[in-house]
Amino acid sequence: MKYYIYHIPGKKIGVTCDIYNRVTTQQGYEEDEYKVLEMSEDIDYISKRELELQKQYGYKVDRKLYKNLKTNKPMKINITEQTTTFPCPIDKLKARLFDVIDMDWSTEHGNFVIDGKSIQWIMNNVKTSMYNDDRCYVYNKALSRHFDKRDQLTIPLEKSCSEPLPIFDKIREWAEVRGLYDHGDSKTQYVKLQEEAGELAKALLKDDKPEIIDGIGDMVVVLTNLAHLNGYTIEECIGAAYKEISKREGKMLNGTFVKHG
Repeated sequence: MKYYIYHIPGKKIGVTCDIYNRVTTQQGYEEDEYKVLEMSEDIDYISKRELELQKQYGYKVDRKLYKNLKTNKPMKINITEQTTTFPCPIDKLKARLFDVIDMDWSTEHGNFVIDGKSIQWIMNNVKTSMYNDDRCYVYNKALSRHFDKRDQLTIPLEKSCSEPLPIFDKIREWAEVRGLYDHGDSKTQYVKLQEEAGELAKALLKDDKPEIIDGIGDMVVVLTNLAHLNGYTIEECIGAAYKEISKREGKMLNGTFVKHG
């Protein structure tokens, strides 16, 4: 999990693992009204660093370290053959899931664990209970298919194609800070991809080198976010594609590689 130290000038310095919901949704500050000072997956470092920065900027220093404020109490989920039900409304589920990272449970359809990828899938597919608005659920069979696909795609292929790469991590951090993963969806990102493809087509027709570079880069950014919104990484998708094309045989025909068969 990644933790963010944020600064609202003249107000406070704080820590959160969900920057958009914590600062914009809950506290009402827009993106241009705060700044992310540091981010880290080390909760011990981030907890101490928050107090140092509070003192450095002249704010009231918290009495407790951030890591000591996190309860990490187990979530009492209800498991049936068909569903897993969470004891909270959908608008509070994501934060609750982040509090129980690494929690696992078993169903007739397989074993599941709470991590960044499964949280994204759950939030995209969760439904409010018809009996209680304060409860929500997912279908176990559908969740098992998500985990099956992950297992298939995360088999190491080539090191450069299967492991997280810094540039894609930066793209995902950029998108996460701006709330794209919380408030965007696959359909809007696909439309964005088509828009960027159109811009690239114009650049190719004009042989505009800077715009060609920009267009290809923009499409990679959108594809990175599209993969994330569907519970995968762009590295996994590239790795799966490479595994497929590495076995292909064929020949060039009119400027295009045509595979045999």
